[in-house]
Amino acid sequence: MPVNLYIEIDAQSGFCFGVVHAISKAEESLADGERVWSLGDIVHNRLEVQRLEQLGLHTVRHEDLSSLSGGTLLIRAHGEPPSTYRCAETLGLHVIDATCPVVARLQRLVRDAGKEMDACGGQVVILGKKGHAEVVGLTGQVDERAIVVEKAEDLDRVDFTKPIFLLSQTTQSLDLFDEIKRIVMARAADPSRVTVKDTICRQVANRESHLKEFATRFDAIVFVCGRKSSNGRVLYEVCHEANPRTYNIEDSSELRREWFSDCHSVGICGATSTPQWLMRRVAEKIKELAAMS
Repeated sequence: MPVNLYIEIDAQSGFCFGVVHAISKAEESLADGERVWSLGDIVHNRLEVQRLEQLGLHTVRHEDLSSLSGGTLLIRAHGEPPSTYRCAETLGLHVIDATCPVVARLQRLVRDAGKEMDACGGQVVILGKKGHAEVVGLTGQVDERAIVVEKAEDLDRVDFTKPIFLLSQTTQSLDLFDEIKRIVMARAADPSRVTVKDTICRQVANRESHLKEFATRFDAIVFVCGRKSSNGRVLYEVCHEANPRTYNIEDSSELRREWFSDCHSVGICGATSTPQWLMRRVAEKIKELAAMS
């Protein structure tokens, strides 16, 4: 491995606005001495969650809510269904709503779509990952009556003789959404009764084309993301397709010297849930490995 190995951290990788907003809200409340409960991991990155837990943040599950006595419940960027807010109110919990503004707008749109489809006997169809926190929050806006599809084959569950309102989870692939839209319009008995709303967050979606270009500029790529990050899995595949020498790690301890044995340049990038401090730590570790040559 060359001692003068060139290492660059992608300036566009790291937390999106929604995650920054949620973490800032948590840090502000903790600094004020509040007892703060985060409903689910505040971000899909184990190391960032651990950092915040060291500051006093407690991560809880939905089934833990009934056992909480007082304190502040933080709704993370992914959002929650209306039932969660009702539960918190019943329990007397103070709520900090850190739902990403993009997700919050989508929740309102899903509610409106539900009313529109109820009036005409239609269906709300959401492109998204079943069980993902954001999708759970979206389907909860219409009492779980939305049809969630993850791939083209799932569209067999849709009745194409009825009106359809198609939307998407904010972090889905633009290419996949376009494919689903094309199939829906082709299979619909009356395409004029199909409403399509592209609700994909461009701050996330635009990273795909950027990372394709970024990954081609280096001998090797280190993609840093948490194991739970669905956005991370998508973006890692984008990088790996552009550069087969792309390695996916969660922490710097997973780095291997042999990955960079004949490299002169390494690019470091990550998901919308990857903190910049972690990518910097990975860069420092790679420098240490290079110095051992």
